[in-house]
Amino acid sequence: MASYNKVILMGNLTRDPEVRYAQSGTAIIKFGLAVNRRFKDAEDNWVEEPVFVDITMFGKRGEAFSRFHTKGKSAFIEGRLQFDTWDDRESGQKRSKLYVIGENWEFVGSGEGAGGGSGGGGSSSGGERRGGGRAPSYEPAADVDDTPF
Repeated sequence: MASYNKVILMGNLTRDPEVRYAQSGTAIIKFGLAVNRRFKDAEDNWVEEPVFVDITMFGKRGEAFSRFHTKGKSAFIEGRLQFDTWDDRESGQKRSKLYVIGENWEFVGSGEGAGGGSGGGGSSSGGERRGGGRAPSYEPAADVDDTPF
C-alpha cells in the first residue's frame, strides 16, 4: 500500500529558533509553531483553539529560516511527520513524540524581510529569494488584438 506523509502549516513562532550543530557540522534548528483553529461553539460564538507544534529543520534551509524568524513572527512550513520513541533516563519508561520535520518554508505576512504586498516577490523556499525579489513582468504579444475570441 502506498503512503503519503506531507504537512502544511501556517502560524506564529512560539519561541526563537534554537540553532545547534551536529558533530558532522549539520545545523539542527528547533522551534515551536502555534496554529489556530477557528470555529463556532454551541452558543454561536467564535472560538480560537491553538495547536502547538514542535518543528525541526536541518542544514542551510534551517539556518536561513533562523536568520529571518523570531518569536511571534508568522511562518509557512511544509514538511513531514516524524515519530520518535526512547527510554526515559530518569524513570526508565518508554517516551514518544510526534513532531514535524520542516523541509521548505515561505515568508508570510508583512514585516521586515517578508516583502509584504509590495510586488509579490517576498516568498522564499529554503531561504533563497526567487526572481531577485521582483515579480515577473508580463507583456502581451504584439498580435493580441488578433485573437479570434
